[in-house]
Amino acid sequence: MQTLIVGLLVLLCAVYAGWTLLPSALRRPLAGWLLRWPVLGRCGPVAAALGRAAAAPNACGCDGCDAKPVAAKAGAAVPIRIHRQARR
Repeated sequence: MQTLIVGLLVLLCAVYAGWTLLPSALRRPLAGWLLRWPVLGRCGPVAAALGRAAAAPNACGCDGCDAKPVAAKAGAAVPIRIHRQARR
């Protein structure tokens, strides 16, 4: 019985670690697919977590990667923004 419980805990920890380390580009469609399962789609906390993961913003969540570019005038130079972390 103890072996079964330990095996279940190891399996759950492996699933959690895999989900956490999975890139968001793969996590979003996987969460949407898992929400379509009848068992997971009706389970309250699990369905809420999967719904948040499926509706997560694109890229890293910053305002730079998925923002619409500013329309530039013809021939005008457009500065390139490089994301850097603020120094403390």
